[in-house]
Amino acid sequence: MAVIDIRPQPFFGNKNRAFWNLQSAGWAGALALRGISGIANGQPLSFLLPIIISTITGYSISLLLSVVYKNLIHRKPIITWVTTTIVLSVAAALFAFIDAWVFLIQNPTIETGFASLFVGYVFVDFTMLGAWSALYFAINFFLRVEEQNDQLMRLETQATRAQLAMLRYQLNPHFLFNTLNSISTLVLLKQTEPANAMLSRLSSFLRHTLVNEVHSRVTLAQEVETLHLYLDIEKMRFEDRLRPSFDIDPAVRDALLPSLLLQPLVENAIKYAVTPLEEGAEIAVSARLDQDMVKITVADTGPGKNGPIPKSTDSTGVGLGNIQERLNQAYGEAHKFEIKSSAGGGFSVIIALPFETRDQIDKEAAQDNATVGQIRNEAIFGEHASDTSQGGLVTAPAMASSHQKDINP
Repeated sequence: MAVIDIRPQPFFGNKNRAFWNLQSAGWAGALALRGISGIANGQPLSFLLPIIISTITGYSISLLLSVVYKNLIHRKPIITWVTTTIVLSVAAALFAFIDAWVFLIQNPTIETGFASLFVGYVFVDFTMLGAWSALYFAINFFLRVEEQNDQLMRLETQATRAQLAMLRYQLNPHFLFNTLNSISTLVLLKQTEPANAMLSRLSSFLRHTLVNEVHSRVTLAQEVETLHLYLDIEKMRFEDRLRPSFDIDPAVRDALLPSLLLQPLVENAIKYAVTPLEEGAEIAVSARLDQDMVKITVADTGPGKNGPIPKSTDSTGVGLGNIQERLNQAYGEAHKFEIKSSAGGGFSVIIALPFETRDQIDKEAAQDNATVGQIRNEAIFGEHASDTSQGGLVTAPAMASSHQKDINP
């Protein structure tokens, strides 16, 4: 048996439909409230006729107002409010004129003059249309603010991605410079086989790194695989002087982190630990789960350093400062970045990141979207339901922004 997937749609997802729903529900509520009130006060059923005509008149006039307001809402405030006041006054006068005229036709023997009836109806009809207009502008301004907030969030996300892309793009060119320089040296020494092997491994490394978008996150297992490709290239330069090791807890292999986050740390260790020492050095990469954080350590057995440690290197021009900035962009305050070093004691960089997997992020994003949509619908629709129950006018959300194609009669 096929299962029908029913997904809740935002109430204002279709603004034109939402306008007609609210418009019809609001005036129907006003008609029902006035009719029930009259019957409860002992009025004859004949009194329903002028109420029905009045409701139809108000419904029609409010549609005309919606067309005018749609063209006013994006203009300067002084033009909007002055014109709205004038149009609303004219509409209320027209509404009152029709109500007074219908009342006199139904009650020809009444002693009250047309002018008195007209003045009395003006106050009532102006209040009704004024409430309708207030709700119209309130809902439309609310929707415009929501759209602006959504647009601002999209722009912030794009800016963050652009920043991450810029930082990531700093890595490959400098690494390529070092590697191509080594290949050039091998070619000059006529060591064609090592040069070809290094070119082949460089091609594999670049193919692997270019698969992922510059602002994307990869699993720790993928990052370690990238490090293996990088170290295969470097081992051709340093041979036994470069002694890498990996200790990765299986529990964190699926943890996500920015791509190419660890490669500059290993390159930094090669420059300051392996290159200056004749016997070379060991480089250890470890990762383990520490409560709800993934703790990653890149350590070497090089000479280390006393005193303040700069967060940049001469080898790439980016180094530790690049890593720190990428972490700030990706995690804000929800990460740790620590450097430890002492003369003769090696050098280590410790990074702690929130433990997140791709499945976990997708599930949380789906739940957040559903929750936000439900809360927004309940908040907005709840307000309109309350207004309708009190006999107030419910207004159109359909014209919240000028760039959307809404149809008003």
